[in-house]
Amino acid sequence: MKKILFLLASHASVLAIGFALGIYALPILIAPDAPTKEQVSSAAAQAAYTGQFRRDLKDSDALHWGEGAVSVGRESIALAGRLSPGPDYKLYLSPEFVETEADFKRLKSQMKRVGDVRTFENFVVPVSASVDVSQYKAVIIWCESFSEFITAAKYK
Repeated sequence: MKKILFLLASHASVLAIGFALGIYALPILIAPDAPTKEQVSSAAAQAAYTGQFRRDLKDSDALHWGEGAVSVGRESIALAGRLSPGPDYKLYLSPEFVETEADFKRLKSQMKRVGDVRTFENFVVPVSASVDVSQYKAVIIWCESFSEFITAAKYK
């Protein structure tokens, strides 16, 4: 009986570890090619605002972080830097700088979702013509699937 319980526990553990690794690795495996430095530089050159993603935000941790220069323009938002890999990242514009899940959830109804972030080293996300970036103050990366704060940058 002990042997059966041990086998069940060990197999369940391996299954759980494999599932967790799959959730972490799948976004990396299916991510499109990151934009080139030239594409990011071109988007940055047209930006009206800049900010900085930092790893030391309150709700950033070893699995949820971003670092690098963010450029916010009328036509696109670009990152020259890196994000921790993960699924279902969304880019939001916020009327206030936030660095916690609680603050994000509190202000989400006032934020504007700009688009998906599918690469983890550099990105360029197009901005819809209906979005006025000058009406916001910060860029937020949020994991929609797991309701996890990833990173934020104040640009205004």
